[in-house]
Amino acid sequence: PLGVDVAVGNQHSDRELTLVGKMSDYGQPVRFGYFLTPEAHPTRPLELAQLADELGLDYVGVQDHPYQRRFHDTWTLMTAIAMRTHRISILPDVACLPLRPPAMMAKAAASLDQLSGGRFELGLGAGGFWDAIVAMGGLRRTPGESITALEEAVQVLRLLWSEETAARFQGEFYQLAGVRPGPPPAHPIGIWLGVYKPRGLALVGRLADGWLPSLGYARPDDLDAGNRRIDAAAVAAGRDPAAIRRVLNVMDRPNAELLAHLALERGMD
Repeated sequence: PLGVDVAVGNQHSDRELTLVGKMSDYGQPVRFGYFLTPEAHPTRPLELAQLADELGLDYVGVQDHPYQRRFHDTWTLMTAIAMRTHRISILPDVACLPLRPPAMMAKAAASLDQLSGGRFELGLGAGGFWDAIVAMGGLRRTPGESITALEEAVQVLRLLWSEETAARFQGEFYQLAGVRPGPPPAHPIGIWLGVYKPRGLALVGRLADGWLPSLGYARPDDLDAGNRRIDAAAVAAGRDPAAIRRVLNVMDRPNAELLAHLALERGMD
């Protein structure tokens, strides 16, 4: 998701955006969104989401920092956004896995997808800001443990969106003991991972539907290296790298030249 001022400033038609996307590395149409801070204001976050919807943006991505006292709960806010908008898709950008058990997240995501008419995608992160997570009752995990837990969470999510009669899973961090999945999502929810290190990038290639980094935490050259690692893992797993979305948060106010560069030369869509 990019800044709303950028999306508004580039008056491209859907046809033009799709054409630009097909010229990029992976052939995905270029889409735009707004990266929403869930500030605990009674109306402002909803007004911004409604404006993004009215302006024709494709996504609204909502930060998820439950330990931040100045923020609304992201999942509650996303539900309110879904009820106030009509066409825009909604995602946590990215959901804080250490404070949100994946079985409950699967239920919430499927419910929100149904309630919104199939307008939900799932941005998911392994966790960060560990002191704040621990202060809220979460467990501190090492980097290796975080990626292991993230991989298990992806599997749990998929099981609970499946048609299994009784889902079972036995992992190091998460378990399912014969739970009945449901309700099903209204559409196949994409799982987009906000990761940066080699194991996380390989996980995107093997199991996820998209990569969701932020410019600043990753430099443009890092995007190239990350895409290469994702592609290699996808090919090794028998997957088509072009089917994996490459979604980028751009925090500042980028110009059209930078956006074109990211899409055409860095593979981001």
